Amino acid sequence: MVQSQLRTTRRRSRAVLAAAAVVTAATAVLSPMSATAAPGSAAEAATLMAEAAQQLTQVEAQVHEAEEIVAAQQEAAATAQAQAQAARDALAVHEPQIRAIVQSSFTEKTQSRVAAFLTSDSADDLVQQMTTLDMIATHTNTVISAAAAARAAAEEAQLVADQAAATARAGLDQLKAQEAEVERRAAQYQSDYARLSAAEQDRVSNLVSGPKLRAPSVDELPVAPGSAAATAIQVALSKVGSPYRRGATGPDAFDCSGLMAYAYAAAGVTLPSRTSAGLSKMGPPLSRGELQPGDLVFYYSPISHVALYIGDGMIVHARTYGTPLSVTTVDQGGFRFGVRPTG
Repeated sequence: MVQSQLRTTRRRSRAVLAAAAVVTAATAVLSPMSATAAPGSAAEAATLMAEAAQQLTQVEAQVHEAEEIVAAQQEAAATAQAQAQAARDALAVHEPQIRAIVQSSFTEKTQSRVAAFLTSDSADDLVQQMTTLDMIATHTNTVISAAAAARAAAEEAQLVADQAAATARAGLDQLKAQEAEVERRAAQYQSDYARLSAAEQDRVSNLVSGPKLRAPSVDELPVAPGSAAATAIQVALSKVGSPYRRGATGPDAFDCSGLMAYAYAAAGVTLPSRTSAGLSKMGPPLSRGELQPGDLVFYYSPISHVALYIGDGMIVHARTYGTPLSVTTVDQGGFRFGVRPTG
């Protein structure tokens, strides 16, 4: 039992150290926004804003992944602390037995053995008494060995718990700094976007989010009525026009993965991740020609955006600041592949 605890603790220690490296990578200092010369025309301004939006999408996706990693590390720290407490509890079981052994001196044991020689009525009686003493000695050694192993397990479990807690704290501190940087960039982007004319804003929106298409009703789409996909599509379409906000999961604002989670939750389906990169790993990749209504569709390299395929070559998505949730073509730039969340 104790050896099993030791093996489990060592595996957890290795996992904590490996995850710490992942947290550090995911929360590394974000590269600065690309510096560009002042635009010479409205078209150039729109292009530069579209590039800024894409950079913002990528850093937001990076921070989203860091958030999931830090949350996992906080959970690992709590689990490791519980393991350490369980190991201490296991050690406490042996304490009364150890105290009893300590109270019995070696001299008393020796005298007991000598007494057995002196008081035995026969050879058989002597053998029986000696056997009993050997059994007591064996039990004593077993208790001491078990207590020593339990102590080692408790110390190692506490070490792992301390490592996990330190990793979680460091990851959280880095994450807070990253989130502040993303907020600064988002504010900069929104300020620049607000200074554009209406025509320039439309140009940026089309470049970043694709041309806005009329939102169809779910009855117009090639999806099985009453299915989870149909429910998710209907809910997502009902939110067309809602604003984009990083980290938002509805009901009044969304980011890209937040919209997916909200739509499928209404259909009774819990998606396994809150990041576009995480969602992209939930099933085998589907080509453009394999897409069916309800599939999740992923964009850019590295993956940093997800949309909901609604059929007839269209998606509904929450793209970026300044552009409300909308319906557009699945064939906007950066298409990678799709994934089917409902099997």
